[in-house]
Amino acid sequence: QVQLVESGGGLVQAGGSLRLSCAASGRTFSSYAMGWFRQAAGKEREFVAAISRSGGNTYYADSVKGRFTISRDNAKNTVYLQMNSLKPEDAAVYYCAADRIFEVVTRGRGGIDYWGKGTLVTVSL
Repeated sequence: QVQLVESGGGLVQAGGSLRLSCAASGRTFSSYAMGWFRQAAGKEREFVAAISRSGGNTYYADSVKGRFTISRDNAKNTVYLQMNSLKPEDAAVYYCAADRIFEVVTRGRGGIDYWGKGTLVTVSL
């Protein structure tokens, strides 16, 4: 079993930056591809970014490419999402996800093995 706990959410002004963290409890963290998803009020959960087991491959939604960076530190069992140039439309609950297959994460939320409970990001004008 893998338990995921997100942190780092909060209130930030448009144009600002925020770094989210997702801590995993399992000893097999390096066996999982990781991803970030988000869900804004009144909208469906959407894919944001994914990273492969060793961090060699990343994939981003077009809406965040060039602004967000996903990374991982397997020694710390943690995945990060560095968010720069934040926009009001980035405001959402951000969820961490884990799956043994990278392509499952990049395709979307269907069939993903594990989810965190989310951390709220609010962006003010």
